[in-house]
Amino acid sequence: MNREEAADQLYALPPSEFTAARNRLVKETGDKEIGKLRKPTVLAWAVNQVVRSHPAEIGELLAVGEEMRAAWASGDGDALAALGPRRAAAVAAVSRLVLKAASGRVTSPAELEQTLDAAVIDADAAAQVRSGRLAGALSYSGFVPTAAPPTSAARRRPAPDLSARAAAEAAVEAARERHAEWADRLGPAVAERDEALEGVAEAERALTGARRRASAAEQRYEVVRKEESKARQALTDAEHTLRRASTGR
Repeated sequence: MNREEAADQLYALPPSEFTAARNRLVKETGDKEIGKLRKPTVLAWAVNQVVRSHPAEIGELLAVGEEMRAAWASGDGDALAALGPRRAAAVAAVSRLVLKAASGRVTSPAELEQTLDAAVIDADAAAQVRSGRLAGALSYSGFVPTAAPPTSAARRRPAPDLSARAAAEAAVEAARERHAEWADRLGPAVAERDEALEGVAEAERALTGARRRASAAEQRYEVVRKEESKARQALTDAEHTLRRASTGR
């Protein structure tokens, strides 16, 4: 199995199975680069599933994006205006499919909207979505194509500085990924802890039973010791009586 096949296999899995499967594939293939593949968020996983199970709807969304980018590049405002309703319909259709695939686990519809908008507006984002290997939400920080392309002066105007926002988004994504990784380890850790605690409980129950048996044995020992002492004294007295009888004293 090559790296591309491994990635396709991994991103088709539910997020809960991703890490274990990734580690297994690294061992099987010896390819450490596979270990660098990021576990998908629930949103990204749902998008990946829609890419695999609904190629027509995803194809329409990405096709609209290609046409809008071409119209934007050529300054064709009429084409952009005509594509507007088609874009809205494609985004709405794919959104419904993604939310259905996620079974209500997508907590940020805004991130879904941003991801689909990015796939329409940006060719690189579209390629990520088309691959079916999305690991997290996407966003686009450049100019957004509209029905009226900007003037030449506006095109020359630099985009607003979004470095702080980009850094914050990167930090959030990194934190999400780190949380997801540790969340994966939480289940096995809980199971290990519970197993250890059960072992301690069993050991404590065994210790309690052993202490009870030791206490009972100690009591039996005291009884036997006293009886043995009485018997020894009786033997001594009997021997003394025998000696006196033998000597006539």
